Amino acid sequence: MKTYTIATIPGDGIGKEVVPAGQEVMQVLATGSAPFRFEFENFDWGGDYYRAHGVMMPSDGLEAIRNKDAILFGSAGDPHIPDHITLWGLRLKICQGFDQYANVRPTRILPGIDAPLKRCKSEDLNWIIVRENSEGEYAGVGGRVHQGHPIEAATDVSIMTRAGVERIMRFAFKLAQSRPRKLLTVITKSNAQRHAMVMWDEIALQISKEFPDVRWDKELVDASTARMINRPASLDTIVATNLHADILSDLAAALAGSLGIAPTGNIDPERRYPSMFEPIHGSAFDIMGKGLANPVGTFWSVVMLLEHLGEQAAADRLMRAIERVTADKALHTGDLGGTATTTQVTRAVCQALEANDA
Repeated sequence: MKTYTIATIPGDGIGKEVVPAGQEVMQVLATGSAPFRFEFENFDWGGDYYRAHGVMMPSDGLEAIRNKDAILFGSAGDPHIPDHITLWGLRLKICQGFDQYANVRPTRILPGIDAPLKRCKSEDLNWIIVRENSEGEYAGVGGRVHQGHPIEAATDVSIMTRAGVERIMRFAFKLAQSRPRKLLTVITKSNAQRHAMVMWDEIALQISKEFPDVRWDKELVDASTARMINRPASLDTIVATNLHADILSDLAAALAGSLGIAPTGNIDPERRYPSMFEPIHGSAFDIMGKGLANPVGTFWSVVMLLEHLGEQAAADRLMRAIERVTADKALHTGDLGGTATTTQVTRAVCQALEANDA
């Protein structure tokens, strides 16, 4: 029997509630006749660790999780710690340290969820956004000088390399090729950003020739926001830079009903390092500790984790259980207009799995 080692990093805020919920669901999946088991190791990195040690995670933290099969992450963000410290000190340190260069964010309208686009049929909004996750606008290149003086200046430089763009484009084209519609939209801003984004466009054209069966088009990032709302059925797989995809994926999640249901995977496609899976909703300190967090985004992230491990049958089983639960409006949490608690939603998904109702 296969045993998978999983690092759990709840992080901050509601991450401490949804990651244990995800772990509970995973344990149910691994019982009975399942051909695998999980071994979890929890890491208490995040804001509380920062207050105790002055860093979000220890300097040798990557070594502690390097040999895990996967990472289940909660959130990074604390209202008492500057955002750039929480982000760069934990989540980005793991993503960049393990070269998880493909951030994958599926979006679709789940059963029972009242999405904002009233004209949109559920089958019209079924997207996967591929976010370049290692460079671009989040490269960390820049600085500040003359702080506090009238001549103060600050720079943040977007760095794109041919190697980085080629690999994310090739990943996106392969993903589009694997989906029924074989359709890819490349997001750009090359009308204004006339160096790096022009190279981005040129490389997209170059890589497209390797995938003659994939239809593709190009869309300016500002125009793409209108297209997502007005013509959702015209989109399927989307690839964008680190910043552009970060913004568009939040819009996509909102259009599908809530950020609380949206998953993501930070993937090392070459499998040199463990990949990391997380909900995109953030730490949500305003509801922390109240049992109100929606765990569906974490459960869907677990689906992606299982797919990455090659456990497709278990992934499909969990996805059916999630859809069964979201179809019941009595099990909607506050972000979906309901009153259900984290515990109630988690219990319902576990019961669906245990009863083989999924």
